[in-house]
Amino acid sequence: MSVLSPPVYDIPSEDQGVEDLVGVFEKKFGSKPSFISRAPGRVNLIGEHIDYMGYGVLPMAIEQDVMVAGRTNNLSLLRLSNVDDEYKSYECSSAIDSLAIDRSAPKWHHYVLCGFLGIVEKFSVPLNMRMGMDLVICGRVPPSAGLSSSSALVSASALITYQLIAPSQLSKTDLAQICCDCERYIGTQGGGMDQSISFLAEKGKAKKIDFDPIRATDVQLPDGHLFVISHCLAELNKAATNQFNQRVVECRLACQILAKKSGLQWKEFRRLGDLQSKLGKTLEEMISLVKEHLHENVYSKLEVLETLECKADSLLQTSLSDNTAHLQEFKLYQRATHVFTESWRVEEFKKVTEQVPVDAQKLGKLMDESHASTRDTYECSHPSLDILTQLCRESGALGSRLTGAGWGGCAVSLIPESNKESFMEKVSTEFFSGEKLNGRPLSQVLFVTSPAAGACLYKC
Repeated sequence: MSVLSPPVYDIPSEDQGVEDLVGVFEKKFGSKPSFISRAPGRVNLIGEHIDYMGYGVLPMAIEQDVMVAGRTNNLSLLRLSNVDDEYKSYECSSAIDSLAIDRSAPKWHHYVLCGFLGIVEKFSVPLNMRMGMDLVICGRVPPSAGLSSSSALVSASALITYQLIAPSQLSKTDLAQICCDCERYIGTQGGGMDQSISFLAEKGKAKKIDFDPIRATDVQLPDGHLFVISHCLAELNKAATNQFNQRVVECRLACQILAKKSGLQWKEFRRLGDLQSKLGKTLEEMISLVKEHLHENVYSKLEVLETLECKADSLLQTSLSDNTAHLQEFKLYQRATHVFTESWRVEEFKKVTEQVPVDAQKLGKLMDESHASTRDTYECSHPSLDILTQLCRESGALGSRLTGAGWGGCAVSLIPESNKESFMEKVSTEFFSGEKLNGRPLSQVLFVTSPAAGACLYKC
């Protein structure tokens, strides 16, 4: 894995989107940008909702990306525009103490501010020199689809900030970690998968991403097979609800109760992966521990407090988040069971890809099992996703599962290349009627993807 900074290229002549972005920037600000940053979205092949518990995941970058054209200004202002008129322009002071990110109702520009803040605060960049930035954003990752459009926007925004005003060289892993940390400004308690693959991806390669420290290992995908992304047409902004963060908290509470039951100082643990490491147990042994110490019935907040022998204000500080403080019930057995079994599936998936030839049937079975777990145990699927993944299997997919946070968004399916035409025809005909698409091109909701390159810069 390279630890070099993201590469800087000349503007690619074959990408009309880049030229269009430069044109919009010139029209808005009167001259060309200095640089354009690019950060891809991603599809997670397997390993859902486990990165924030300290476990490895297996994503690949996709060709769809977010680009940010930028230059500095001497107005002490951040002036943000979007090529899509649906997203209104935004302007604010570049002084850190004047920036406001609304966690309760996040807008597109708040994700840009997250990336900006991550770089500026990390390196204490002096902004008292009347320095600001003019930025124009172009998003080509379908929004609210589970393809990491928001993290790609944070990453591209951090990268352009780094290029324009940061004082030192940063590696790809440095930038990934900064972006993982700074996205929490908007209230999303993710684990780092999206930002890591966005920076560390390589064209033609999927990656096994591990954490603490962030590191990436190449994954060999099966020859003669393709991955197809399909959108169930139900969208959800995970940062605008408490469902995503509720799952994080439920996993954390499960971890802390298991730690206490194991005779450890429970306040020292927040991630199931750290607990497993401390106990020196296998994933199979951790699953047994869950069955021994957690019950399947819903836990009340009072029961959690009694089990941990702590008061409500202490639980708020050690375990909960602002948008989960009101919760009164938690499913701990189910969430911990998903994390450990999904982590096992990631390891098995990686083992299968190391065999020659790669057994695509086994990969598909693991993907199906993953979807069943996210649907039934983690409860983050959506009726439309369940219908879509079943249709994909009936259309010839070896495996099909939700990808991303869930509660809507996209499925990823593994298909034999020889089945491509019949698969696409059946799924498009039976799921994507014109009425459902509501004017959206079919190519935006059903498409073949292959591993794309990671984040980079274009010099204008």
